Amino acid sequence: MTTSARVISGPNFVPLRYRGVAVATVPPDVPLEEDSLRDHLLGRDSYRRTRFVVARRDPYAPGPTALLQVTRESDTALLSPVTDVKLIAAPDECAYVVEPDADTGIPSTLAAVARTRAPGVRAVVVEGRYAHVNFIIEPRPMRVIVQEVVPPHPAKLADQVRRMVDVIEDLPPLEIVENVVRLDELAARREAAHYLLPCRGSGGEVPGAQVSYLDEHPERSDWTLLGCTRSLQIHRAFYGDEPPTVDFCPKRAVGAGRPAEPTLTKCCLQEEHVESGDGWVSLPWGSSLEHVREALRRIVEKEAPAWEPG
Repeated sequence: MTTSARVISGPNFVPLRYRGVAVATVPPDVPLEEDSLRDHLLGRDSYRRTRFVVARRDPYAPGPTALLQVTRESDTALLSPVTDVKLIAAPDECAYVVEPDADTGIPSTLAAVARTRAPGVRAVVVEGRYAHVNFIIEPRPMRVIVQEVVPPHPAKLADQVRRMVDVIEDLPPLEIVENVVRLDELAARREAAHYLLPCRGSGGEVPGAQVSYLDEHPERSDWTLLGCTRSLQIHRAFYGDEPPTVDFCPKRAVGAGRPAEPTLTKCCLQEEHVESGDGWVSLPWGSSLEHVREALRRIVEKEAPAWEPG
């Protein structure tokens, strides 16, 4: 037997599984209001996984939508009568959006669709990939800054983070924001006719200047290094000295104090481990997707510890 459930609320409430969300066609003579919908649904058999009902006039056409929470007589029987109905969102605060490419099992995807297709709406129901339906209440994704250096393009760490956010179901809604520094902007801090970059693989160039690449071990020249501590170590090993340098370590850009927003960054001195501090997490320069997964979980544990899917 079950008891009446607490009405869910936001911000960022997302059902754990969209199989718990049912779409019901409501006859025209039933107003999409709490009392009328309760009378309509009470006593009707409901599948044991159903916790929420999206009430609509026509499931295949635009129109008003109400979002409901239902309780059944039993959570173990395959089908059992509905014993309680609570209104989560009335039609004037609920939007139904069709986004065929959206994976509605991913909280960040739901938040992104809600904010772009139905900005300011409290409850957004999304019909997405495979025609699966899910919803989010009061979408307020947590901004995560990715501190990065480019090239290469796209910025590797930011691209990896977005790829992971797009597939992880148990992270809170996140908004990934790149904060990139360009190599040519770094070079402008110390003008030179010849620059040494860590590797050719990044494709980095400085317009109007000669460029060499440390990984090719070129003949020593009068250059300025655009690099970091590891690059300096390699330069000393190759040539026995240190050139003028512009340090581009993304981790150094986070600074000694807490960053203004949760930040992911990287450092070449980290080879196989993830580090974290107050408001930031740093990954190895050559981070794997598993490193990225660990970093995302760490930043969420620090900045949104109370969130969990409903």
